[in-house]
Amino acid sequence: MAEQTQREVWKPAHNPYLIALTVTLATFMEVLDSSIANVSLPHIAGSLGATYDEATWVLTSYLVSAAIVLPVSGWLSTVIGRKRFYMMCVTLFTVCSFLCGIAPSLPFLIVARILQGAGGGGLQPSEQAILADSFTVEKRGIAFAVYGMAVVVAPAIGPTLGGWITDNFNWHWIFFINLPIGALSLFLTSRMVEDPPWLKGERRAGIRVDYIGLALIVLGVACFQIVLDKGQEDDWFSSPLIRTMLSVGLPALFAFFLWEWFHPDPIVDVRLLQNRNFGTAVFFSFVLGMVLFGSTVLIPEFLQTSLGYTAERAGMALSPAGFVLMLMMPIAGRITATKIDPRLLISIGFLGTAITLHRLTIVNLQIDFRTIVILRMTQVLFMPFIFIPISTLNYVGVPREKNNQVSGLSNFARNLGGSIGTSLLSTFLARQNQIHQMNFAAHTSHGDPNFENWIAGLKGVFVSQGYDAVTAGQKALALAYQTVLAQANTLSFENSFWIMSLIVACLSPLPFLMRRPKPGEQQPSAMH
Repeated sequence: MAEQTQREVWKPAHNPYLIALTVTLATFMEVLDSSIANVSLPHIAGSLGATYDEATWVLTSYLVSAAIVLPVSGWLSTVIGRKRFYMMCVTLFTVCSFLCGIAPSLPFLIVARILQGAGGGGLQPSEQAILADSFTVEKRGIAFAVYGMAVVVAPAIGPTLGGWITDNFNWHWIFFINLPIGALSLFLTSRMVEDPPWLKGERRAGIRVDYIGLALIVLGVACFQIVLDKGQEDDWFSSPLIRTMLSVGLPALFAFFLWEWFHPDPIVDVRLLQNRNFGTAVFFSFVLGMVLFGSTVLIPEFLQTSLGYTAERAGMALSPAGFVLMLMMPIAGRITATKIDPRLLISIGFLGTAITLHRLTIVNLQIDFRTIVILRMTQVLFMPFIFIPISTLNYVGVPREKNNQVSGLSNFARNLGGSIGTSLLSTFLARQNQIHQMNFAAHTSHGDPNFENWIAGLKGVFVSQGYDAVTAGQKALALAYQTVLAQANTLSFENSFWIMSLIVACLSPLPFLMRRPKPGEQQPSAMH
């Protein structure tokens, strides 16, 4: 009874807001590093004497490693101790950042990135579980607002910072900048963070290692992540690698799910999905990942491929949206902490995001920098009203002893949604591009009077610039071809934004499938 009372009244020894800032520091470092590496990839390839396709394994290796650790991080936190596991992840990520920075060859860099991904994959789930235990239910909205600022702001400023560092120094420094942040995070964590008594009780009880489940999830997630990351690049099922990875990965994941469902000490407690609120929240996290990662990939790709922006300028177009999120996160956190139905907030968030995504369908080849910035700023306006209520509802009705598992599953769903969303959007873009090119080609034959007049006008411009008639005709055709490609590419992006807005709009009524938490509702303890 004394132990039960201790569990009920436990509070962290330090101010919860200082704990929130402490764990947010490592999140910001990890998410920022991922977005910076994307920008610097061509420089890494050139410096290490590798092709661009070979260098993409710098990204893939990290994603695969992080994806494996994400779902098992809850189990590892319980076995090792959450604070100890979290500090091990920060240490591993920081040390491997140094190894990445001094990498003399591509194989060395890829191995370092695999180890760095193992550390990075365990950070976010541990941090969310720490926040859930450090704050009362009523104040979790504000806590997740602080944490959410790092998750969504870092990708917004990453491309700009990465472009600036790469242009003014070299790519090695995109990894070296993690060293002081990692060291500060370790110092603060050792002083501020502690494990609650119910986690210590779980460790004393002892947990058997599920070797079969561990092997299945490593095999399944690794194969499936490679399929998602390399599918479009290798033309999906025309590639023997993709066919092999998919034929191994999907059965392994299905077998893992069944095995864990019936195992007495599962690595991933998939039975938590039976909880209606948690199961629905995990699904929403999956969709949020698709929207957040998908739009973050689509906009800079459009700016660089269609408008000819540099990576740094494309990042500058996205960065102001980060300040909008910094403003909206605390506002959404405070609103979530009130008596307003969190299901209504999620519904408003989905509907608002759908509308702002649909506004992006006005993009064209003449669009100016200011308009792009405004469109992106409005597009992220409603995301905090999805992210924060979902993060708080994740834990309602789930025993506190399962907080580590809840965080691992929800983060895995969001990252998996990001990977699937990015792959599907890349494929959709490529297919739409082909369709639009064929449609344009049907109207650009020499028998079409409008096309003939257009070419004649272009030819006249080049002749007036001093070119002879033959050269002017060749240049006119070349310019017409480039225009067709650019227009087809732009229409593909417009269609992609339209599809995303439609999907998100369809989700707006679904939050009301969840059970509304009662005012002041606490998480049940496993002691009850």
